[in-house]
Amino acid sequence: MAAAAGATDQETGRPEGPAVWTREFRLFFTARSVSMLGTAMVPVAMTLGVIQAGYGASGVGYTLASSTVPMALLVLFGGVFADRFTPRRMMVGADIVRLVSQSVTAVLFLTGTPALWQLMVVSAVNGSAAAMFQPGLASLIPQIARDVQRAVATQRTSESAMQLMGPSVAGLLVTFADVGVVFLIDAAGFGVSALCLALLRLTPGTGAAEEGSIWTNLRVGWHEFSSRTWMWGVIVIWAVMGIAAFGPVVPLGSILVNSAYNATGYGFVVSAHGAGTIVGGLIAMRVKPRRPLAAGALAMCFFALEPLSIALGLPLALMAACHLIAGMGSAFWGVMWMTSVQTQVAREVLNRVHAYEVAGSVMALPVGQALAGPVASLLGAREVLAISSAVAVTGCVVLLSVPAIRRLRRVSAPS
Repeated sequence: MAAAAGATDQETGRPEGPAVWTREFRLFFTARSVSMLGTAMVPVAMTLGVIQAGYGASGVGYTLASSTVPMALLVLFGGVFADRFTPRRMMVGADIVRLVSQSVTAVLFLTGTPALWQLMVVSAVNGSAAAMFQPGLASLIPQIARDVQRAVATQRTSESAMQLMGPSVAGLLVTFADVGVVFLIDAAGFGVSALCLALLRLTPGTGAAEEGSIWTNLRVGWHEFSSRTWMWGVIVIWAVMGIAAFGPVVPLGSILVNSAYNATGYGFVVSAHGAGTIVGGLIAMRVKPRRPLAAGALAMCFFALEPLSIALGLPLALMAACHLIAGMGSAFWGVMWMTSVQTQVAREVLNRVHAYEVAGSVMALPVGQALAGPVASLLGAREVLAISSAVAVTGCVVLLSVPAIRRLRRVSAPS
């Protein structure tokens, strides 16, 4: 007899019934899709709003950094709090904070010209809330779906679609309405997300992080993270790739592609990458390799086509095809990685472990973005992107050369 909707296995606490589309996953999927659309709109709206306010490129940089820095500094504490107070409470609370902060931002733009410090403060609040929200994502999916990899792939595919749509929608709203309208929509999205997450029916957590100080909990999380060679090995390699491969692509690629094919051409190749991430996510729903990180590393090699196509100045159609393939490889790796993290780590420490790997990934990318301009002025933009392509391939080769990464086998459920 089929299990009732929302029922869970009494021994494992995992949902019975559909492998993915349980009641809880539908609520989670709605929450992430709606909020991600707003999140994808905000960078465009904030950039245009800051420029329209007269603060220039420096103002844009300060505002974006005001969000990134708190995220990187506080995400470890977000992992501890998620284990102490349950991920859902932290995520709902973070969404409510962002609902308020983005509503304030909307009012600032709709009623006049906001001061730069005001935008920086709001961005810092949003980054801090994101640090409290992000760690909980790791342990939530295994509780609401039996097929973790397919659920991760479904979530990532939806997020890719929202990220593809968001910038275009934001551009239209800014052109025909006002920057503030974008932030109102983003605030509403966080409200919907908070409501959907609050309605989830989840099994009680283990409460393992409730005893001891925050620093003790952090040390336990670090031990669990550092004891897994496959995990810290990936993050170390990823940090190098973030600085030398991923970081330079957007700042240098936007300049080179825009100068060669104007803004329309740049939008075309960016959209091609976004479309590739959707296709890669769809493939990851079906393909379940026995060694997920090995398969993911092989797919990630295709990312090198993105900086290489720009460095070589390929025709627009061929450049877009390279971006499409690069997006597919990146998305497939992302699903393999997140599935491995969510199934290889015990539930009671998963949020803290995920926080460490997020912190390691987040910190490297801004460094690469910041260094891209100065290094390009010395070596040349095309030369830097050619180096990025080589580093991307080398990084994947190193991933495959580490036995703990290459030999990691797929499991279907958390230990």
